[in-house]
Amino acid sequence: MERGLNLELWTTWPKPDRWDEPAVLDNFPEWRQGTTVSDLEHIRTAGFDFVRMPVDPAIFLEDASEDRVKKLIAETLKTVDMLHKAGLKVIVDFHSIPSDDRKVDTNHIQADETLFTRYLKMVGRLGRALSETDAATTAFEPFNEPVIDCDPTLFPKWPAMLMQLHAAARSAAPNHTLILSGGCWSSAYGLEKVDPAPIGDDNVIWTFHSYEPYVLTHQGADWTGDSMSYVEGLPYPPDLMGEKAFEERLAAIRKTIETKAPKERREELLVGFNEMAGGVTTYKEVLAALDEPFEKAAAWGKNNNIPPERIFLGEFGMIRREYQKKFRMPSDWRASYMKDMTEAAHKRGFPWSVWSWGGAFGITLDDKQRVLDPVILKGLGLKAQ
Repeated sequence: MERGLNLELWTTWPKPDRWDEPAVLDNFPEWRQGTTVSDLEHIRTAGFDFVRMPVDPAIFLEDASEDRVKKLIAETLKTVDMLHKAGLKVIVDFHSIPSDDRKVDTNHIQADETLFTRYLKMVGRLGRALSETDAATTAFEPFNEPVIDCDPTLFPKWPAMLMQLHAAARSAAPNHTLILSGGCWSSAYGLEKVDPAPIGDDNVIWTFHSYEPYVLTHQGADWTGDSMSYVEGLPYPPDLMGEKAFEERLAAIRKTIETKAPKERREELLVGFNEMAGGVTTYKEVLAALDEPFEKAAAWGKNNNIPPERIFLGEFGMIRREYQKKFRMPSDWRASYMKDMTEAAHKRGFPWSVWSWGGAFGITLDDKQRVLDPVILKGLGLKAQ
């Protein structure tokens, strides 16, 4: 695998009370609704050789009947077959997310020992189903972005949990490549805390995710819980329009926070924004921030005798437009960022997959027509359709 595309995980997916409806189960995973074989073939002809396919474990575990689980596994296998027929390799990504309105989310799975045990059993069950697929074109990623081990003062919890996940997945799918990550949102920092020696498996690809510099890639995002909801209009690179124009945009964002943020959080959000923006006011600073995770991952690989082709930039991207908001990031800004990220990956020999096909970070012109943005494709070093 070399150049990949993440298929999106819709945060607008129906609520749990609809999870047994045929219209929902017949279009699982979620992005399949309205997707044609031609859409998938366009991904391949654009130059992507694989996709990372998120599969939401919550629907497998939250009040799920045996009939529902069987149907979900069958639809997952059907979708893998569709993607293979389109000429694409597939990473099946058991992709949990943090959520405030679910009984099963990343935080619950990590914190609840009983739920984690159930999760491991479901990893085994999905892995056994995937073991019947072609091991040369199908990989399995048993957990997405653990949100622990970000505090350097605490002993890391994730490596022990990762050992259990690996054991469950490897026992179920003995011949398939597994994709494993460190903690702290699958960051390079989290990867540094993992010793791969106890796992002792050469059929593992180690992954890290990076959206640095965050203040530029997550502009307008409402779900982050920080000041990003009030940020928009910062160009990439930051000095694209000159230093004065960038400073004026920073000032406008500060004013927005001061007038529109909840009064009790304004000071906190201003401090947070200033800290994030302070280190990326020049292109040189941006490239240094962008490069740091790659340096960490490369050093980790060298120290642990993991070759570059087994270190995978599993997610990166720049927001297109937050749902229901007017501001849309210009394609040429996003393409410049994509170019810098993929060049950083190529420099180290890392495969990559961009986030994502559709959704807020989508690289299509819109989510209905599914036409890949030619400007973005050029930035990724690929060809327009």
